[in-house]
Amino acid sequence: MALNDYIRNIQDFPKPGINFKDITPLLNNPEARNECLQLLVNSLRDKKIDKVVGVESRGFFFGMLLAQELNVGFVPVRKPKKLPFSVISASYELEYGTDTLEIHTDAIQKGEKILIHDDVLATGGTAKAVAELVEQLGGEIVQFNFLMELAFLNGRNKISQYKIYSPLVY
Repeated sequence: MALNDYIRNIQDFPKPGINFKDITPLLNNPEARNECLQLLVNSLRDKKIDKVVGVESRGFFFGMLLAQELNVGFVPVRKPKKLPFSVISASYELEYGTDTLEIHTDAIQKGEKILIHDDVLATGGTAKAVAELVEQLGGEIVQFNFLMELAFLNGRNKISQYKIYSPLVY
């Protein structure tokens, strides 16, 4: 199955010059969605995972499916003031400023093996911030999974010390 057929390109979204990769056709097709999930799961063979960390918001879709498939816990990483308990935060650079992500302080225990999942690896700023949060709580990052990597943005360079898997690369 060609998963690329289920990624829709939206020109000039969310701003002029951006070619947005829309995953909603993939989410809407059970066969394509399952094929993608199986590719992500297969990348984890022989790896011990205790929890899946999903990044707001599109990382939640397959992050929850991965946690269910692996029979492990799911940890949401969210934008500021969205989590109700005690949090730690990490900021990262955007092309037009900075943003911040938060995680509950009790979400990960020291030594737990963590899979971090997000929809897209672009510039790598978000991924690097999430890695900082996981490691600050004592988690050991086993792998980063992304639905797609925009290789021309070189985001892999910011997290090159980790194993990275993406079934789609542009």
